[in-house]
Amino acid sequence: MDELIAPVEARFFAEVRARNNGGDWRRWKLVPEVEELKARARSEGLWNLFLPDADHSPGLSTLEYAPIAEEMGKLFLAPEIFNCNAPDTGNMEVLAKYGTPEQKREWLEPLLSGTIRSAFCMTEPDVASSDAANMKATAVLEGDEVVLNGKKWWATGIGHPECKILVYMGLTDPGADRHHQHSMVLVPLATPGVTIKRMLPTFSEWEEPYGHGEVWFENVRVPKSNIIAGEGKGFEIAQGRLGPGRIHHCMRCIGAAERALALLVERGARRVAFGKPLLALGGNAERIADLRIAIDQARLLTLYAAWRLDEVGARAAIAEISMIKVVAPRVLQEVADAAIQIHGGAGVTLDLPLTALFAQGRALRIADGPDAVHRGVIAKAEFRKYRDLQPARGTRA
Repeated sequence: MDELIAPVEARFFAEVRARNNGGDWRRWKLVPEVEELKARARSEGLWNLFLPDADHSPGLSTLEYAPIAEEMGKLFLAPEIFNCNAPDTGNMEVLAKYGTPEQKREWLEPLLSGTIRSAFCMTEPDVASSDAANMKATAVLEGDEVVLNGKKWWATGIGHPECKILVYMGLTDPGADRHHQHSMVLVPLATPGVTIKRMLPTFSEWEEPYGHGEVWFENVRVPKSNIIAGEGKGFEIAQGRLGPGRIHHCMRCIGAAERALALLVERGARRVAFGKPLLALGGNAERIADLRIAIDQARLLTLYAAWRLDEVGARAAIAEISMIKVVAPRVLQEVADAAIQIHGGAGVTLDLPLTALFAQGRALRIADGPDAVHRGVIAKAEFRKYRDLQPARGTRA
């Protein structure tokens, strides 16, 4: 991380920004040094570390992978170097768990090798996508084909020059119960009718080389065999996909928070104002203490959630996973904000990674389920502990 990736990262993003033109970077090749680092990581067995499948990876448990994800979170470029970057990780997990042999051969194997990238098309601009059962984009069966129509956005990864395959969630049977109406479909990006309408900046940054796109599907036809796990399984797959992914996100948030805190302390120790180091002014020492406590609390809670997922599965560990999804991005946002403040004007420039770290934490409070939804999940789990209690006399149940 320190010796090999950090020096390349600085040059990489400088070149990416220089070459980007209004969000259209998808047609040019990436910095060769990145591919060299990926080849080295793969040769050393540091590849697909996220996948608890000994056939395709070292076979680490979620708990074993968690501190590795934290280290990767300290550098934006690191996850791709080890083939552990979202959304490819979640898409690979889906294909590994639910894919047919043909789907695995055509799409999982190149994803595992890192020769292609992917995007996940679930969120929609016209509905409240915090409820996965809300999705209105359709996936209608017609003979041996499935026809897709609808608009998706925040399709992370679709800007990558090597993005080749999309995982699309569409409404197949509106008459079924709300958890069996939708299907997941594999859609090659080059399929006729798939159009990237625009790339979406986050806090005015394009987040190259992955980016986020608004994608329209207009009478897109793919073989019925591209449906993952069968019709009506979309909600089930979405929930299974997001469990481990949320832990990965949270551990990366903690690594990012550690990076921001280190920058804060270094700045506070070196910069002098009013005759004193900044750390000795304005309660900064107490703020640093509070941030250290918050980071360590978030780490321990995330490791506990990872252990729970390994022991009982994502469904039974849903409350713990929701807890960390609320806590870890918020801690990152708070630490990055404090680091920006102590850096003054430098903190809001691109000379430092602080605005990107802040944006990462803030955006993750929406992505993979907003805070309000996760708090609702936590509250329901808590209420179930007291379900035997009867309402007081004279009150309405």
